[in-house]
Amino acid sequence: MTERLSLPNRAPEGDGDRLPPARLAYDRHTWKEIAHLLVNLPVALVGFVYSVTVLTTGFWLAVTVIGFPLLAAGLIGARMLGRMERARARALLGVRVDEPSPLPSRRSAGGFLPWLWMALKDSVGWRTVLYDFIRLPWGILTFVTTLTSLFVLWPVLPFIARGLANADRAMVRGLLSPSDELERRIAELESDRGVVVDTANADLRRIERDLHDGAQARLVNLAMGLGLAKEKLLEDPDSAAEMVAEAHGEVKLALQELRDLARGIHPAVLTDRGLDAALSSVASRCTVPVKVTVDLVERPAAAIEGIAYFTVSELLQNISKHSGAKTASVEVWRADERLLIQVEDDGRGGARLDGGTGMQGLAERLDAVDGLFVLDSPQGGPTTVTAELPWRDRGPA
Repeated sequence: MTERLSLPNRAPEGDGDRLPPARLAYDRHTWKEIAHLLVNLPVALVGFVYSVTVLTTGFWLAVTVIGFPLLAAGLIGARMLGRMERARARALLGVRVDEPSPLPSRRSAGGFLPWLWMALKDSVGWRTVLYDFIRLPWGILTFVTTLTSLFVLWPVLPFIARGLANADRAMVRGLLSPSDELERRIAELESDRGVVVDTANADLRRIERDLHDGAQARLVNLAMGLGLAKEKLLEDPDSAAEMVAEAHGEVKLALQELRDLARGIHPAVLTDRGLDAALSSVASRCTVPVKVTVDLVERPAAAIEGIAYFTVSELLQNISKHSGAKTASVEVWRADERLLIQVEDDGRGGARLDGGTGMQGLAERLDAVDGLFVLDSPQGGPTTVTAELPWRDRGPA
């Protein structure tokens, strides 16, 4: 199975917009334009009735609890009408415009109320409502003009149809194209910021827990042991020596735990020597033999380097704990302005984003920095994880 968390795919704009000039002959483009103009009226009538119903119901019930959710649902429905209109324009007019980015889910938006607010101020839905209002008088005009021309102005109908269809094309491009993509991306980044903050808080709680349960507890035991040894130093030197030896062992363990904790925050080898050395180090601690290949001439931004390191580190931990693999590989390289990572193992497969192995958290962390996370893990293996991150220059040292 393949699971992907990424930015939406976009169709190329303008590929089908170039049409032959209108002429007296009736070619397939002319017939498609005529069909589009005749269908305008029933489609416009449906859109107009829907928009009036949504706005009237939503605004009248705005004083109640259900008013704004109904209006938000109506705007989401308007988005669906816009999608159908873009499909009709693609099929009959040859107009290809990008599909707007979908609204974030309630989870990624940070809850119901933030999601409701984003839905209510969604300019894609509002522009579709405006489009539906404009279309009713326009649909009547194009239907009547085209139908009359079929019987009265037959020789010049191709020119009339081309002129009316060009106006339709302009409406679709002007009102149904994702011209608010920058605003949508800003909204997505705002919601992603909440994911980053939650992740940072979780990391701080983990560090606090590790310090409390690990090094701090050992240091407390060390202080107690040294206190007892001090009391026995004159009375029982042999017992005191044993206690000091035990305390020495506790010091070594505490230092090791502090090193591991510091490595989990940001390893010194990553700061000093970059991804190649850092990933080789983390691969050496994996229970599965790992081949590491890093093909980078220069280093990306420090934040991107850190995300790449922790992504690979957690993936290798999953391989050690869950995969049953015999071998694994890590490849890192640069493609244009993207840092690409691929981690593969020959284990049992069947990994999922929602499988409880932290994959969803990794995907959300990459998405928060405009990254991409693709999981391909069929039952029986192999499992391949491909991650992309923006390169971003490292800047002056």
